[in-house]
Amino acid sequence: MPESGEDKQLLHLVFGGELESLDSTRFRDLNDLDIVGIFPDYKSAQTAWKAKAQQTVDNAHMRYYVVHLHRLLDPEKDT
Repeated sequence: MPESGEDKQLLHLVFGGELESLDSTRFRDLNDLDIVGIFPDYKSAQTAWKAKAQQTVDNAHMRYYVVHLHRLLDPEKDT
C-alpha cells in the first residue's frame, strides 16, 4: 500500500563514537558506539544529534552522525 505524504515515515538514526583519528571516519571501538535512537523526521534527529554533540564537545575525537534510514529502506525515492 503506497504511503501518502502525511503517512510517510522518514526515519533517521543518530549514533556516534570515538574516531581513531581526526581525518577519518573509522571508529576506535565498534562495541562502544552510542546508538542515540531512531527518529521519525530529520528535525527531531537533528535536535538529538546536536544535544549529543554538545555533550561531547571536549573530546575532539567524538563524532555523532545522522543517517537517513528512509533512503536506505527505499533507495528508488530520493526525498
